[in-house]
Amino acid sequence: MASKSYDMIVIGAGPGGYVSAIRGAQLGLKVAVVEREHMGGICLNWGCIPTKAMLRSSEVFHLMHRAKDFGLKADGLDFDLEAVVKRSRDIAKQLNSGVGHLLKKNKVTAVMGEASLKGKGKVSVKTENGTEDLEAKHIVLATGARARELPGLEADGDLVWTYKHALMPPRMPGKLLVIGSGAIGIEFANFYNTLGAETTVVEVMDRILPVEDAEISGMARKAFEKQGMTIMEKAMVKQLDRGKGKVTAHIEAGGKVDKKEFDAVISAVGIVGNTEGLGLEELGVKVEKTHVVTDAHCRTGVEGIYAIGDLAGAPWLAHKASHEGVMVAEMIAGGTPHAVAPESIAGCTYCHPQIASVGLTEAQAKEAGHEVNVGRFPFIGNGKALALGEPEGMVKTVFDAKTGELLGAHMIGAEVTELIQGYVVGRQLETTEEDLMQAVFPHPTLSEMMHESVLDAYGRVIHI
Repeated sequence: MASKSYDMIVIGAGPGGYVSAIRGAQLGLKVAVVEREHMGGICLNWGCIPTKAMLRSSEVFHLMHRAKDFGLKADGLDFDLEAVVKRSRDIAKQLNSGVGHLLKKNKVTAVMGEASLKGKGKVSVKTENGTEDLEAKHIVLATGARARELPGLEADGDLVWTYKHALMPPRMPGKLLVIGSGAIGIEFANFYNTLGAETTVVEVMDRILPVEDAEISGMARKAFEKQGMTIMEKAMVKQLDRGKGKVTAHIEAGGKVDKKEFDAVISAVGIVGNTEGLGLEELGVKVEKTHVVTDAHCRTGVEGIYAIGDLAGAPWLAHKASHEGVMVAEMIAGGTPHAVAPESIAGCTYCHPQIASVGLTEAQAKEAGHEVNVGRFPFIGNGKALALGEPEGMVKTVFDAKTGELLGAHMIGAEVTELIQGYVVGRQLETTEEDLMQAVFPHPTLSEMMHESVLDAYGRVIHI
């Protein structure tokens, strides 16, 4: 059978791949996208979206318990874990079918199956009905990543869970251990803790949420401990003894090993790129530490082959993948788009309190040789935060003292994952402290804290 010919083939239909395919089609290219499992990839089906749906349920449950604070009465509070999971799965399903519709609308050919590269410009797809051969001058690798598994701590779906098991749990754990305190670990710890699981978080680094600004990490730790979590920093799970319905974890901290018993363990210790079975080595595509090596424009060094998203390395964020996908499609169509700058990509963690950041932390800015002006504004000084019953949190801004450039912004508190975009746009437009001070922020809003934080960096804060 003759190969089907395209201008561009995308392997993987996650937030990088399907967006890249749609942008290519918009630019007049003939595009095919190959997906082995779910349209929308991990993000829509097992990541970003279903976790946010579950976290929303736990947030509402948390607020129900605070009814009295708002002058309300709520008795006999309870939850139905099965119904919480069902809501989350239904939302994922809705978005999954939405991606299929978008591809169809944009005349992208979708092929369900497992792809491998069979030579320059040649892709072979194992489908339910046999093998399909495709060819294109340009191939975009968007195969994403999966959970990293540590030896001896492998998931079994019963006692030890990955994020997938945690999204469809076999039962509600009474005592839960979460290994790793990045965004995924903290979000699940927060969800199960809010529903009543006695939750312990173990982090090997010297603080939880290690990529965040140290001050924000410290505030997060206090908030989580106040909610009843046990946080162990500079600690490591050395082994898990699996028994009947119980796991004994050997946790090393401060030079000694403690044994603690749990009903379930969630392992959230990073990710590895899906590079296997694609035929990359034969074509000379370079892979380092499970990720495909690319330049700033996602080119692999092998003509006509690009890699985007989690497969191409950190930051492992859906919005980074989508932007890279668009950039690559525009290059293939003959454009000259700007490279995606990792330091301009915001990171968001949807625990309670929420955490969001963009750019350099205070420590990174100083390490890079900047003289800095740092501003802070607490939630307790903001009228809208008090009206919402959310007085805990802070907005922190870091400026270059000489030029007024906004180097970084870091937030913890209610709805900061929505607020951070103001600073992202500011950085994109190369804003200075002067521009941000002149901008008029509406009252009463949480966004006023962004303004006050900037003012504070220059000794002009009004409300503290």
